[in-house]
Amino acid sequence: MSKDHDSMPITLLDQLHTTGAGYDIIRYIGLPDVFGQESPTLLYFMGKNIARKLDMQTVSDIIYAFEKLGWGHLELVKEKKNELVFQLMADSVVYRLNAPLNTEFRLEAGFLSESIERIKERSCECKEELYKKIHQIEFTVVFSD
Repeated sequence: MSKDHDSMPITLLDQLHTTGAGYDIIRYIGLPDVFGQESPTLLYFMGKNIARKLDMQTVSDIIYAFEKLGWGHLELVKEKKNELVFQLMADSVVYRLNAPLNTEFRLEAGFLSESIERIKERSCECKEELYKKIHQIEFTVVFSD
């Protein structure tokens, strides 16, 4: 699997910083209005495309990217032969899960899928499961090769 020649260093994320609800409004109101029912699928592939642009070499780089992108604290909790299980927790996750919006984590799932695919050099897909009571998201990356 070849890496894109126009990839950007992951340290680029140190130079970007925004605050406020603008990102969430665009993501949970604007994009679904534009994408309609295809929104979850398109967000998943948007996440994959973003991951292709960042030069990540390790799982630690992915964890760093999640923090810098404001998605929360990602932790690898289980590693099996054909799957990896991650948990995502943070105040930002709590706020998103409690928001009066239809929140989802497809962008993060796509980003995680592509990042792992590039690092492990194995085809994979990622699914997410929301645990609202404990304010946690679990991502399962399943290798499809």
